[in-house]
Amino acid sequence: MAKKKGGNTVEAVTKLVQPMVESLGLQLWDVRYLKEGAQWYLRIFIDKETGVTIDDCENVSRAVDAPLDELDPIDGEYCLEVCSPGIERELIKDEHFLAYIGADVMIKMIRPIDGIGKEFCGKLKAYDKGNVTIEDHSGENEVTFNKKDAVYIKLDDFD
Repeated sequence: MAKKKGGNTVEAVTKLVQPMVESLGLQLWDVRYLKEGAQWYLRIFIDKETGVTIDDCENVSRAVDAPLDELDPIDGEYCLEVCSPGIERELIKDEHFLAYIGADVMIKMIRPIDGIGKEFCGKLKAYDKGNVTIEDHSGENEVTFNKKDAVYIKLDDFD
């Protein structure tokens, strides 16, 4: 994470854009600041119950552009992208996990879990203070792990 003016970039951007996103009737899903190749990207992920449209992305982009320039939380050039978290959205925050209890998920672990491996699917059965419980599709087996041990946990809408 890049830092400027004594603060964390993602935290500063989140604090700035959250009220703007909500005023447009949307939910702020996530904010990421990352480097891909030689380019830095500031990605603002938005969501709404009926699905995100290109107009939603454009409206958020226009709303946050000038305030971001004024706050100036990032040294150097970056690309601003406003987008939907998508169908296979990554679950990141506590509220994401709690909202999707019972949903099918796909998981990729940093290290394999004995008898399961590094990649597996199942139903999100429980979430408590970073601990994720997944039930296999047979309903006979469960595995619990800390979300920090996973590369990602995403919704799996393609059965």
